[in-house]
Amino acid sequence: MNDNGAVIRKAVEWRGSPMALATVVSTWGSAPRPRGSHMIVHQDGRFEGSISGGCVETDVLQRAEEVIAGRSAHAERYGVANDDAWAVGLPCGGEISVLVQPVGEGGFPPHLFDRIAQAREEGRTLVLSTDLATGLTQEGAIEGQFQNRYDAPRRLLIVGAVQIAQALSALALAIGVTPVVIDPRGRFLTEERFPGVELDDRWPDEAIAARSPGEATAIVTLSHDIKIDDPALVAALRAPTGYVAALGSRKSHAARLERLSAIGFSAEELARIDGPAGLDIGAVGAAEIALSIAAGMIARFNACS
Repeated sequence: MNDNGAVIRKAVEWRGSPMALATVVSTWGSAPRPRGSHMIVHQDGRFEGSISGGCVETDVLQRAEEVIAGRSAHAERYGVANDDAWAVGLPCGGEISVLVQPVGEGGFPPHLFDRIAQAREEGRTLVLSTDLATGLTQEGAIEGQFQNRYDAPRRLLIVGAVQIAQALSALALAIGVTPVVIDPRGRFLTEERFPGVELDDRWPDEAIAARSPGEATAIVTLSHDIKIDDPALVAALRAPTGYVAALGSRKSHAARLERLSAIGFSAEELARIDGPAGLDIGAVGAAEIALSIAAGMIARFNACS
């Protein structure tokens, strides 16, 4: 999955200014950034995003200046450059092809940034296609052209404002996943305990249903209170939630599955729950348990993308 959210926001913010858009359109070997990664460049030299993690950005910025000045869209290929490797090559040993196109009707139409932003806001996936020969981009999947998929932003709905939730919400923010902590218990759910995190004091089934979770949403229950956790899991399983996990021992998870089975969930549906939550890394303490859950979540997201 490409994290182009910051690029899209800047492109919308800079609307009306001359800009160029650089996009990784092909990769070979150990490429530092995946296909579809963007870098937006403003006429005054400001830029947002990355197409190589820093290896070839300086050269791409020069190409972008040329495009803003009137040069047509064109692709550049970068690889290991021997003596020049640290200047315009890729020391990691891979190769990438980068398309640099003007932001405008002759390249990447500005209104498409708004379309991407709208789709992200609505939790939808949008696909754009680019003719690499002409550098023209349009909405929709067109066979034979470079297709870039813009997925909905990843979200993590954490049920239970416990200590693990504090570490997990911080980890989520660090890896670009938007956390929301849900707990009807006011003493647990405070801004002091969760600075900079969205808080929701509704009952979990109501809070989750209101957010219409899809493939880009993870739901993790941590409260150890079945009156809070079970309704959350019911709501998660009734939606196409990308990752569903529940904290607890194997014994408590078995009991949980029995309760959910009794209200009508099939074995196949219950198999969607990662329980005990997270990857088995021998975690000890709240921070390590949070790390294992975050790793399990990312593994599931990436397997589905």
